[in-house]
Amino acid sequence: MQGYDLKQEVTDKYSLRGRVFNKVREDILSGKYKENEELKEIAIGEELGVSRTPVREAFRQLELEGLIQIIPNKGAYVTGITIEDVKDIYMIRSKLEGLCASWACEHITKEQLEEMEENIYLAKFHAEKGHFEQMSELDSRFHEIMYEACNSKMLEHLLKDFHQYVQRVRRKTLSTIERSLASNSEHQAIMEAIRDNNPERADELATLHIHNAYENMVKNGLKEAYLNE
Repeated sequence: MQGYDLKQEVTDKYSLRGRVFNKVREDILSGKYKENEELKEIAIGEELGVSRTPVREAFRQLELEGLIQIIPNKGAYVTGITIEDVKDIYMIRSKLEGLCASWACEHITKEQLEEMEENIYLAKFHAEKGHFEQMSELDSRFHEIMYEACNSKMLEHLLKDFHQYVQRVRRKTLSTIERSLASNSEHQAIMEAIRDNNPERADELATLHIHNAYENMVKNGLKEAYLNE
C-alpha cells in the first residue's frame, strides 16, 4: 500500500484551485460572464468537474484581484474590468513597460532578440494583409518576450496580468491596418533600443507605446466596446 503523501495532496489541492481560478478568470476577462452577473458555485463546479471547495477558494482569489465581489449570504457577482479600470491599467502599465524595456537591455538573450526581430517581420506581413487575429497574437507575444527578457519574475507576473486584463477590449478597438502598422513600428523602435543597450531610450519608447495604444483605444471605440457587450 502506497504511503500517504501530504505534500502531493497539498499540490493537488492548489493545482485544482488554480485550474478553476484561471478558467473563471479567463471567462470573466473574455466577456463570457457579464458585469453584475452572479457566479454559481454549483454550476461552475459541475462544468469543471470539481467540488464546491476549489470553486469557493478560486472565488476568494478572484475577489482579491477585484474581478468579483462576494456578498455574504447572497453570492458572488462579477465586477470585471470597467472603462475606468482600463485607463488605470494603461497608465500603470506604461510605467512598468518602460521599466521592463530598460531592464531588458541588460538581460535579453540572443535567442529572445532574434524572436523579437522575427515577430516584427511577421507582424508587418500580417498587418499589411489585414490579418488582425494573427496581429493580436503577435502583438501579445512581442510584449511577452520583453517581459521574459527583463529577468524579473515579479515584474513579468504583473505585466502579464495587466496585459491579459485588457485583451478583450484590445481585440475590439485595434483592428485597423493603420494602428497595426504603427504599433509594429513602435515595437521595432523598442527592439532596436534594447538591441543597442540604450535603457533610457527603451524606457521612453515603451512608455510612449502604451500611451499611444490607449489613445487609439479611446479614438476607436473604447466606450462603444463596453456599451455593446
